[in-house]
Amino acid sequence: MTLPRDKERLCAMTVRFLSADAVEKARSGHPGMPMGMAEAAVTLWSRFLKFDPQDPGWPDRDRFVLSAGHGSTLLYSLLHLSGYDLSLEDLKQFRQWGSKTPGHPEAGRPPGVETTTGPLGQGFATAVGMALAERMLAARFNDDARKVVDHRTFVIAGDGDLMEGISQEAASLAGHLGLGKLVVLYDSNGITIEGSTSLAFSEDVPARFEALGWKTVKNVDGHDPSALARALEEALSQEEKPTLIEVKTRIGFGAPNLAGTAKVHGAPLGPEELAAAKENLGWPPAPPFYVPEGAADPLREAAARGKALRLRWEEGIAAWAGKDPDGYAAWKSALSREVPENLEEILPDFPADPKGTATRAASGKVLAALSRAVPHLAGGSADLAPSNKTHLPDAGDVGPGDFSGRNLHFGVREHAMAAILNGLALHGGFLPFGATFLVFSDYLRGALRLSAMMELPLVYVFTHDSIGVGEDGPTHQPVEHLASLRALPGLHVVRPADAVETALAWAYALRRKKGPTALVLTRQAVPTMDLPAGERRAGFHRGAYPVRRASSPEVVLLASGSEVPLALETADLLEEEGLSVQVVSVPCMEAFREQDREWQDEVIPPGAKVVFAMEAGVSQGWEAWTRPAGAGLFMNRFGASAPAGVLFEKFGFTAGNAARLVKELLS
Repeated sequence: MTLPRDKERLCAMTVRFLSADAVEKARSGHPGMPMGMAEAAVTLWSRFLKFDPQDPGWPDRDRFVLSAGHGSTLLYSLLHLSGYDLSLEDLKQFRQWGSKTPGHPEAGRPPGVETTTGPLGQGFATAVGMALAERMLAARFNDDARKVVDHRTFVIAGDGDLMEGISQEAASLAGHLGLGKLVVLYDSNGITIEGSTSLAFSEDVPARFEALGWKTVKNVDGHDPSALARALEEALSQEEKPTLIEVKTRIGFGAPNLAGTAKVHGAPLGPEELAAAKENLGWPPAPPFYVPEGAADPLREAAARGKALRLRWEEGIAAWAGKDPDGYAAWKSALSREVPENLEEILPDFPADPKGTATRAASGKVLAALSRAVPHLAGGSADLAPSNKTHLPDAGDVGPGDFSGRNLHFGVREHAMAAILNGLALHGGFLPFGATFLVFSDYLRGALRLSAMMELPLVYVFTHDSIGVGEDGPTHQPVEHLASLRALPGLHVVRPADAVETALAWAYALRRKKGPTALVLTRQAVPTMDLPAGERRAGFHRGAYPVRRASSPEVVLLASGSEVPLALETADLLEEEGLSVQVVSVPCMEAFREQDREWQDEVIPPGAKVVFAMEAGVSQGWEAWTRPAGAGLFMNRFGASAPAGVLFEKFGFTAGNAARLVKELLS
């Protein structure tokens, strides 16, 4: 057998069979896409991608996103051959417990994996966020004398990625903004799990992207490195529009009996077909995981070029630091996502007020103060900024041709918004936030789940949080959403009771280094409580704290958000009948759950006969704290269209009804 003399083709063949061997050894995985896209990936990485395995976190590296994350062995093979911290033994442990090579890529595991992918379309939309971050940072820190930020974002996406609605949302925004340093290699192999894409997918994909404002390069032979290189050069020849390169490949390329069929998409080839594929392409049948001499050279040479570029970039940064220490300090602050130590002193004061204000309105005032104090705070809303109160004053808008602002307009695209936030957070340089109504958290849940899985420090602002939405009716009144969000590991759900707690909630969210935070805010006004500031601050950050203490209470009333004033009214009625009542605000169950038993027992004394919860949402999740389990006033049905006050009364959210229920439990 004669191996390819051309080292780039030899490298591609090595990637192809390392991928197939890894899937075969695991007896699980997706060999088809890596075998079909081997030439395209190697051409991109060896000739165009800017990277340095010795410094995987180099801020000015190109970003590579494998949106078709089921083809993860393609990425792992590239990382191994390029010199990242991923050994051949790691490839042999594909999909095994504790390995660096999980079934779908996971951000940072190993270094070089930029984002978690697998749910189709997520990587594509996240890459839009990365490309947007690059443009925004370039607008802030580049000038005629230097280019601190100058890199591209490359994506490999498949037919399934481009069928998903999230990719359409993100592509539309990318085209509108003109994210010209974003390049997508579309693996157009015409196959999905069920068979031919023609079963459900017959559109002209390049024409669709052209209509969205993209440049397209059509019908490129995905197995011809020269054709692929010409297509990439054409993509990089302009920066006015993002580019989609239609790469025509044969899934499972080389497998004589399975290539081009759905059978090669998501299952090992099998020993006989794998051996036949190797024979068909002139590859040694044994041993598996064979890496010929010189096969890694194109990728190692690209890595060496990347290292040289990185060292030159670092020299420029050092020179900048000497000439412009203030500018350099701002750059370092952005990359480290610094927040002021005296954050609470920056936040606006909210004096006690029985009429109060909506917590969404309080949040808007807090954001205005934070915008001035935290220059890398950036975000926006899915077309609801006037309602969410999330516009940053004097921060400028991001729009086509102007990336100098920090207010983002996502349009009515909740799902893409959340994935783009993930991209901004992963790229670095910003503390991102995004907003919509709480009821529409359903629309973005797939990306929110990945925010939590990747432990990304970003903020979701969910307003209009209950039946308090009122006349818009049950379609817009979130009922099950608090419980649903609290079910996500790593997401901290914060529902502040008043304006003061809202300010503390923002401080809490911005100080979290790992994991997203969801701020859940009211449409309607709620009273601002009169409580000692220091005691509130300390208690709030522990997730739950008494807003009215009692010695040896018989009853503990737990509540979050707009139901805390109701709990205080209920306590008044119960105390009139001689009962000892402690009232507790529970802004964040997740934080409270992390506290020691001593604090939990101080907040909910073990001797209390009844622990009764109040929340205008389903009861799920409160069972852990209530006594007897499930005791409380909840909204275990959909709402209705009527003024908010009428709804709270009709659904039993009154002090009189709550007091009656507590007394029944005591008796």
